[in-house]
Amino acid sequence: MYRVSTTTDQRLTAAVELAEMDGQRVTVHGMIQRIRRLGWGAFIVIRRHDGLLQCVIGRDGNEELIDGLSEEQSVQITGMVKTAKIKDKSINPNSVEIQADGIQVVANPAEHPPVDISKKILDLHIDTNLDLRPLSLRHPVERARLKVSEAFAHGFAEFLRNQGFTEIRTPKIGVAGAEGGANIFKLDYFGRPAYLAQSPQFYKQMGVGIYERVFEIGPVFRAENHQTSRHINEYTSLDLEMGFVKDHTDIMMMETALLKYCFDFIRETCGPEITLLDADIPVIDEDFPVVTLSEAHKIAGGVTGGDYSGEPDLEPDEERALCSYSAENWNSDFVFVTHFPTQKRPFYTKDDPDNPGTTLSFDLLFRGLEITTGGQRINDYQEQVEKMISMGLNPDDFESYLQAHKYGLPPHGGLAIGLERITARLLGVDNIRLTTMFPRDIKRLTP
Repeated sequence: MYRVSTTTDQRLTAAVELAEMDGQRVTVHGMIQRIRRLGWGAFIVIRRHDGLLQCVIGRDGNEELIDGLSEEQSVQITGMVKTAKIKDKSINPNSVEIQADGIQVVANPAEHPPVDISKKILDLHIDTNLDLRPLSLRHPVERARLKVSEAFAHGFAEFLRNQGFTEIRTPKIGVAGAEGGANIFKLDYFGRPAYLAQSPQFYKQMGVGIYERVFEIGPVFRAENHQTSRHINEYTSLDLEMGFVKDHTDIMMMETALLKYCFDFIRETCGPEITLLDADIPVIDEDFPVVTLSEAHKIAGGVTGGDYSGEPDLEPDEERALCSYSAENWNSDFVFVTHFPTQKRPFYTKDDPDNPGTTLSFDLLFRGLEITTGGQRINDYQEQVEKMISMGLNPDDFESYLQAHKYGLPPHGGLAIGLERITARLLGVDNIRLTTMFPRDIKRLTP
């Protein structure tokens, strides 16, 4: 019998610490990203947990070692930290390098990679990129995109915890879909029909009765037969739900503060990634403009010359036109659109008592694309039952969900943000598959 020691320091030296360690001897490990062999020796760039690190080694006495090194080897390098001026934006830190006097190969790849990820630009067809995702994600640009995504999710959770929200974990297999319709994956659950969750909506509302304010970061599934640059069939949904709201505007105010926090957090923690990607992270210092759907149709029509009056939703060209108008006239990359018609919103959405046929709901548009849907929910039991019936639903099919209403809920509302989509908008990426680690669409089930 033996016990694992709890005193051994396994903490990795971070890039920010290395930048302040000039003249100190260190041991680091990583995977070789690229090698540049010269007459006097070699530059060796290794891929570490927080970025790329440049190391240099002289050839005298190391000829065989240098010649035997190759990309994607796992190595441990010992040497002295020295001040350097590195122009390559992919390297972090770029103010120091390791002058190596020892390199130990820890593991070797079985094959040489089929594509060259040492290039500054990974010039691959998107299908090749996704087919080779375990490899292509090792490229600095691909890594940087996912680090920004991770930082947004981190900021989302941190902000909401600071606002009194409780993080919950909800089932992803259920007896009914939150959104209804045909875009739901059906599966056999021990001989009974079940469905993959389109949303944690029902459970968020139940959570309001338990904790008042709840949030979740988790996967959701949409069985939509499309192949667009803005949709995938499994994505990460950032959800929140909060009680004791006066109406949907409370949710909109919360989201504005939330996005400000998240973007500030990204700027504070992802400086090297922002530089590498040349990303424009908005600075939010005022509220977002708000228009109703009917007003949005008029504005978009004025920009495009089209007639959208009476349309129950926003067309993609309207989203782009409205955001262009907002940026030019209101100096905002964002715009809220409210009061979507009852028939275009789920059955749990509360109708506007002052504007029959419309709902207390909203979309948030950002740089030409909808990134958020939210609104006030129905909290009264009888009102919810009656709306279900009016929309052709059988309340008996939602018995467990309706327990929350039956036994009392405060006025509440919430929203959902697609992580991959908002990351793509932030980084100016045209296809959200490139801000997804391993995307799932109608043609892709691997890797």
